[in-house]
Amino acid sequence: MQKEADRLGVSLEFDQSNHEGALVDTIQRPYGKMDGIVINPGAYTHTSVALLDAVKAVGIPTVEVHISDPDTRAAFWKTSYIRAVCVKTIKGHGLSGYVETPRFLCGV
Repeated sequence: MQKEADRLGVSLEFDQSNHEGALVDTIQRPYGKMDGIVINPGAYTHTSVALLDAVKAVGIPTVEVHISDPDTRAAFWKTSYIRAVCVKTIKGHGLSGYVETPRFLCGV
């Protein structure tokens, strides 16, 4: 992602947490300062209304990314709460799915 962002002339900030509240704080922190959010919500995809509400509240274009395709797994994996407020979902493209995100957010 960093190499692609450098090529596009944009900056990135990275954050990671296994704690839902910390992820909500990370989503809210760039309000008014960032032009996009990329998130792989992991298991919170299927359980977290808090992440959905946070993305909805900040109104920053958000891309949901999954290395694999959760839609090919058991039925409960197919539900993504956050997807409803994301401008795009990239799934099943492996790690290259992350590289697609700055391109998409920059309109390339």
